[in-house]
Order: sequence, then structure tokens, then C-alpha cells
Amino acid sequence: MKILNELLNDITVIETHGNIDVRVSSISLDSRIIEPNSLFVAMSGNITDGHNFIDEVISKGAKTIIYEKDPKEFKIGVTYVKVADTHSTVGMIASNFYDNPSHKMKLVGVTGTSGKTTTATLLHQLFRDLGYKAGLIGTVVNKINDKAEEAHRTTPDAVTLNELLARMVDEGCEYCFMEVSSHSVSEKRISGLHFVGGVFTNLSLDHLDYHKTMDNYCDAKKGFFDIISMNGFAIANIDDDRGEYMLSTTKAHTYTLSLKKSADFNKRFESKLIGEFNAYNLLGIYAVAISLEQDKEKVISIIKNLEAVPGRFQYIKSEDGVTGIVDYAHKPDALKNVLETVNDMKKNGKIITVVGCGGDRDKSKRPIMAKIGYDMSDILILTSDNPRTEKPEDILEDMKKGLDGLYLEGKVYIITDRYDAIEKACILANTGDFVLVAGKGHENYQEVNGVQTHFDDMEELQKYLK
Repeated sequence: MKILNELLNDITVIETHGNIDVRVSSISLDSRIIEPNSLFVAMSGNITDGHNFIDEVISKGAKTIIYEKDPKEFKIGVTYVKVADTHSTVGMIASNFYDNPSHKMKLVGVTGTSGKTTTATLLHQLFRDLGYKAGLIGTVVNKINDKAEEAHRTTPDAVTLNELLARMVDEGCEYCFMEVSSHSVSEKRISGLHFVGGVFTNLSLDHLDYHKTMDNYCDAKKGFFDIISMNGFAIANIDDDRGEYMLSTTKAHTYTLSLKKSADFNKRFESKLIGEFNAYNLLGIYAVAISLEQDKEKVISIIKNLEAVPGRFQYIKSEDGVTGIVDYAHKPDALKNVLETVNDMKKNGKIITVVGCGGDRDKSKRPIMAKIGYDMSDILILTSDNPRTEKPEDILEDMKKGLDGLYLEGKVYIITDRYDAIEKACILANTGDFVLVAGKGHENYQEVNGVQTHFDDMEELQKYLK
């Protein structure tokens, strides 16, 4: 339990109604999850507005309401606190509620279109191997030291974030490596957190359904670096056109990395990981570790043995010499990077690519991904990904627009059912061929009309490639 007055430290309050020394048992953003003496934060969203549920949460036992829009009435026995922006305020309240956990460890954020999961996950592996207690907050999984928990979104809401960080502090974690999504910056989910540093991987077409323009998307990423303090560090890949822009207004110490030009970090590594995209990931990991004052030789020695992240260029080889690869590539640049690597690996064999695009997401990338698949594969199979509430056939029609009517016999197949598409790819494959199944990576489900059923690309590859 906390006293509300304590939770309002460093928060600009417009006005209050009721007792600000009231006790608070929990913080909720969801009107369905209310405990006695809860503090409810009313936030406006894209679909619903929390202000519409104020009376409901009071009836369920909430005693404190943080709001922007005045309610119809102020009820006796309830404390109301008006702020200018509930989205940014909730992060600060949550941080205060959990005793500011991000100030008690070294929190490092990783942002960019591709490479966030690999970079954050390998940083966690690296620091565990260096002997530190460390946490991970990511797309695939959250970890407190070596204990894994399912992750439900790339960057959780502010309350969940601070609760998770507090548990990491309780378990002695000195470091935490966290994926920072553009959505979380725009929605101020990371407000109130103290980052000692951050790294930018790259920027390419994605999430325009949400951000509308590439400039908006870029500025959301840049907004993360603008909140790092002057004592922190900010690292950017300057081989990306937007890399230097990311660092342009941060107060932090700035560092650059590059594989192709002079930068603060240029390094060659021995590694088990494959592909230029992983070279960038490893260079980012190295740059973060050195910025955190780790021993260079120890870092290089551990990087040499780091293992691939599940669903990120994860591969198997069949008895008859067919290589099957599963990768999370669900964006144009990510698919291009993976296919470049596969093309470098192949000798005389074919590349058979199975790829789809998710429903209810950025439609502009669909034809682009189909064209990349067509240009860089010997055989292209277009199929379903997670159609969500869209018809798979409609998504495939959008993808087909990128092919400009190019349907060479035996080159392109349209197979709506993902099971059948993977089976067909494996049937078409011969010794020396590569079967790339792209888009879902680590995911072990297929989502159709709000229902998730078990589906694992690697399981399907193993079944058909034996």
C-alpha cells in the first residue's frame, strides 16, 4: 500500500478533489481489473476512452481517479486528481508506486525496425555469461536472470513495466535490456523510466498503419534517445540513413557504429551467427558492452559463442541435404536481409521462399514484400501469416499487386493454407536447396478472427523435411 500524496511526487497536478492522503493498493489502466482501494488512470485510446468507465471502477472499489476530462460529478469518498496528460503521468505514478526500480539498475533500451529482439536477447545472454544478474524485456520473452516469462507485447504498459522491473531489482538484477517499440514511445509507456543508454539498429518501412508517415515513425524512435540523460549513452548505426538524426538532439554521450565507414565502433568478430544483419547486431552488442565499461577481451570471447535467438534465422538440415530456415522477417528490409544471406550461402541449389503478411497491419508493405520474395527467390509461395480479422484472400491480393503480373510457370504459387504452403515448399525442395519460411519466426500460433490456434513454422519444417 502507498499513500497517494507520495505517488504524486514530481507530477504537475492541475487540481484535486478529495483526500490526497488516501491509501492506494494497486494501479489499474483496465476497468475490468479493479481491486479495493485501486487507483484508476483514465486514458483515451484509439478504441475506448477510460473516462467513460470512471463510475464503473468506483462501483468496483476504486478510491482514486487520475483524469484529464472532468467527470459529470465528484463522488464523496473518492479522490480525483486532474493532470494534463494521463499517458505520461501513469508512468511516473507507476515508477513511484514501485519505488523507482529503473533507478536501481542499469536499464538499456534497444530500438529500431529490425534487430531489436536479437540485440536485446544477446545482450542479456552476454551479461549473464559475464557473471551479472540481468533482466530482459522483449517481444519473445521476458526474463529475470534465467527465469523466463511469456511476453505479450514488445514494450508492456507502464504499470506492467515497473512491476516487472521491481521484481528484477528484488532478484538482484544489476542490468536490464529492453526492446523499445515506436508505439511505446508515442504512447508514453516509457515515461518515468531512467535509461542509462540506448542503441538504434536501423529504420525501414513498418507500422505506417499507426504512424501514417515514415517521418512520424522516425521521430517516434528518435523520441526515445531524447529522454536519455546527459550522463547516459546513445549509440546509432550510421550505415542507416537516419542513424545520425537519431542522435541529433539527445543530451546523452553519443557514439556511432558502422560496417562500412569510419565510426566510433568498427569491429570484426568471430561468431556462430550468420549474415550481415547479425554483424550489425553483434557490433551493437559490443558497443553497448564497452559503453557499460566491460572488459573488451571478455566481451569478444563470449560473443564468439553466442547462440542464435529462436525464430531468428533458425535452421535445420534434412538427411537429404535440404536446409530449412525459419525467420521472423515480416518487414521488407528484414526479408531482403535474410534472402541476401541465403543467396550468399547457396551454391547450385534453389531458394524456395514461403511468406505472407499479417492482417490488420500496415498494408503498404504487402506488395513490396512479394516483389522482394519474387526477385530474390527461385520459387515464391505466398500464403497466410496471421490474418487476424482480414480475409487471407484479400491480403494475398494485396501482395500479388507487387508482382506486376509476373507469374512464370513454376515460379509463383498462391497457397492460402500455411500448412499446405510449407508442405508444398518441402515437396519442391531437392538436395542443396533452401526452404525459407518467413514472417512468424518464434510465434507458435496462428491468429484468425481473434482466435489463436497452435502453429509452429519450425515444427512444420521438421515434419516435412525429416
